[in-house]
Amino acid sequence: MSDIEDILMNGIQFGRGGERPKQDDKVKTKAKKKKYITGAHGSGSARQKAKYREQRANRHK
Repeated sequence: MSDIEDILMNGIQFGRGGERPKQDDKVKTKAKKKKYITGAHGSGSARQKAKYREQRANRHK
């Protein structure tokens, strides 16, 4: 079959071109992103939580 006949019979397929490996190291929630952990995104409650996290991390040092 020629390419044109193949297209007419099967149609054109637009897609990803195969399976890609799944990445498990992605951050899935905003709460785990660095800006939210450090309180740098501007929310007052986030800054307060960051302060408590820092105090807890420095507790036994």
